[in-house]
Amino acid sequence: MAASTQRDLLYAAVPGRVDDIGFGGIGLVVFDAARNFRFVKRIPTWEYPAAQSPENVKGVAVSASLGMIYVSTIKRLAAWDLLTEKKVWEQTYDGECCDRMALSPDGRTMYVPSFEGMHWYVVDARTGDLIKKLPVPASAGAHNTIWSLDGSRVFMAGLRSNTMSIGDPRTNTVVKTVGPFSASVRPFTVNGAGTLIYANVNDLLGFQIGDANTGKVIHTVQVQGYGWSRERLTGHGCPSHGIALSPDEKEVWVTDGSNSSVHVFDNTVMPPRQVRSIKLRDEPFWLTWSANGKWLYASSGDIIDTSTRQVIAGLKDELGRDVQGEKAVEVIFQQGKLVKAVDQFGIGQVMPSSTTLGR
Repeated sequence: MAASTQRDLLYAAVPGRVDDIGFGGIGLVVFDAARNFRFVKRIPTWEYPAAQSPENVKGVAVSASLGMIYVSTIKRLAAWDLLTEKKVWEQTYDGECCDRMALSPDGRTMYVPSFEGMHWYVVDARTGDLIKKLPVPASAGAHNTIWSLDGSRVFMAGLRSNTMSIGDPRTNTVVKTVGPFSASVRPFTVNGAGTLIYANVNDLLGFQIGDANTGKVIHTVQVQGYGWSRERLTGHGCPSHGIALSPDEKEVWVTDGSNSSVHVFDNTVMPPRQVRSIKLRDEPFWLTWSANGKWLYASSGDIIDTSTRQVIAGLKDELGRDVQGEKAVEVIFQQGKLVKAVDQFGIGQVMPSSTTLGR
């Protein structure tokens, strides 16, 4: 990597569509955003005997301050140095690992959900050492995690719960719950201030909005003009399994599995108003925004230009296979150093009185 250049790379951890290696194989597959998301390389993660199914990847995150990328599976959590591409550590946490984790804004601490259990692990991101095992009974089926941009809150959602828990990372305790939502909470995102939660829930093509301060659900937003059926869902059994706020928080983008589409909502009004729909090459399960706001990464492997609302590229690996997966993170290097990483959740970047943060 030339010391004088900037590189904007997308890292996709696969298999990221359950354990199906037909959508990109196994490892960290790297793409170059400046070259129309052309395949760059594959970083090995784990090897499996031919008779053994690989562990499906559950989460990916990057610490810019430590220069490490983290991958969680249903059995373990591990860290790689992004410059040497060597594994730094691996942990199993009593064999109950792991789901979609979140890093603190300084990139040094992680909240890691046990695999659909009743607790989250608080982890030292440098060593993988366990700091605390935090019970979160109100959010049963530990699943998705977001750390607020200002570092003051950790949002924790479980597969078997219609309420969401909020933790205080200073004390590593649960301090609030939000809900009940209309059904179990699935993928969600939050605004930069950490005051609004935009959540997919079971049996809703659309999303609900929760107020993190009052603990109440304040809006239900349903996609208009499209139907859904469980028979047309091949993934998570949830019609909308993926949601993201634009960095400026003026739009909400939400997936539609039944119709292999993504729907765009104007978030400058409340409740948000549907304005556009975009057809994708396959069923989407996750959405992530680029750092510059120009692109949206869909788990179907489609890259969407957010200004033209057009699909401009499709991820393919070195064998020409379509790469699909819900666990992708954008990393920016300058002068040979990692300077910024974009969280896998499409978190809003508008903060009340400070600049946006990298991780």
